[in-house]
Amino acid sequence: MKITTLGEARFPSPIGFSVSDEVRMPAHTVNMPGVEVAEKIEFELAGPRAKLFFDPKNTRAAIVTCGGLCPGLNNVIRSAFLALHHAYGVKEVIGFRNGYQGLHPVLGGEPVVLTPDLVEDIHKEGGTMLNTSRGPVDIAAAVDNLIKRDVNILFTVGGDGTQKGGCDLFREAQRRGHPLAVVGIPKTVDNDVPFVSRTFGYLTAVEQACHVIECAHTEAHSVENGISIVKVMGRHAGFIAAGATIATQDVNFTLVPEVPFALDGERGFLQALKKRILNRKHAVIVVAEGAGQELLEDSSVERDASGNVKLKDIGRFLQDKINTFFKAENIPFVIRYFDPNYIIRSCRAKSEDAVLCDFYARNAVHAAMAGKTGMVVGLHHDVFIHVPVELLASRKKRLDPTSLTWQGVLAATGQAARFE
Repeated sequence: MKITTLGEARFPSPIGFSVSDEVRMPAHTVNMPGVEVAEKIEFELAGPRAKLFFDPKNTRAAIVTCGGLCPGLNNVIRSAFLALHHAYGVKEVIGFRNGYQGLHPVLGGEPVVLTPDLVEDIHKEGGTMLNTSRGPVDIAAAVDNLIKRDVNILFTVGGDGTQKGGCDLFREAQRRGHPLAVVGIPKTVDNDVPFVSRTFGYLTAVEQACHVIECAHTEAHSVENGISIVKVMGRHAGFIAAGATIATQDVNFTLVPEVPFALDGERGFLQALKKRILNRKHAVIVVAEGAGQELLEDSSVERDASGNVKLKDIGRFLQDKINTFFKAENIPFVIRYFDPNYIIRSCRAKSEDAVLCDFYARNAVHAAMAGKTGMVVGLHHDVFIHVPVELLASRKKRLDPTSLTWQGVLAATGQAARFE
């Protein structure tokens, strides 16, 4: 896959080793659910290049964080700054506040100038020191601002919508003849970015979810016929739900967007839950927020500032349906509902995610200094790669119901492969 470059790289790199653009990472095992034949794709390897497009002493870089919170955002900001400042000696690094809104010359206000003192301890805290927001920005106005501030490099930390927006910024800057390198760092706790084996924050989210599930299991186990429902993040993909289920081994039913389920009928979810309660006297249910949306009767469609459809609360819906069902069956029960989503995404990154943040950030810096643009740093088969934004936006990563991960969920819970 060819990565766009701004032009000939002429300046020697201060990094003591380099990777050639000609070295490729075969991705012959790229299988997507619903696609019968694996695509044969080769990617550029990430890493420092021997020559730079930008002269570090005359380069100004900027960072923006967009979308919902995710463990590790401050780690990414810190590592990107330190690589630019120490490894390359870049003249100045600024941070635009409040997501893409911060790029607007009127709405955004003054960016913050990053310094070693300013970023010294930010990785010890959750959230993002630059703040964040959802929604697009006026591309023309944003590029006006970037040109006015003489920004040569922009790092966009966010999901697919953020990366598409970054590509639009590059194209507009290119149209105006301004050499702007836009390099994306994929951010989502849902772990649903294609060509990215693991996004930063995912394992931290799984660990936090495990703590909640343990408490939910205690609640369910401590009363007669106790039922605990834990709703976790996962709009379109059930990776957090699956990971936490396998990790805790305390979950009895896991519901994810990739596996539709029926509530009623002999093989439906409610009958399966009834059998579990009668036999074992307690049950723990983990449901991804995007699961079962087709079951909710409200047909109205609302969207957030990023254009995403606002999901209906599947957790409360299940709670109400379980209440009605067990009362009709005259079975005594106690039900608890846990919604820890904001707790899960706002904590600081655990050590494994902190390491991953550093690798993503430094590889993004290497790519940008070499003049690469319109790309996102990926991780495939444990190798960091360069992924064109257009390719990233062309598909979604989903939990495969035939995968070892989902088989692990079924083995841990003992649930049926389908509730029909």
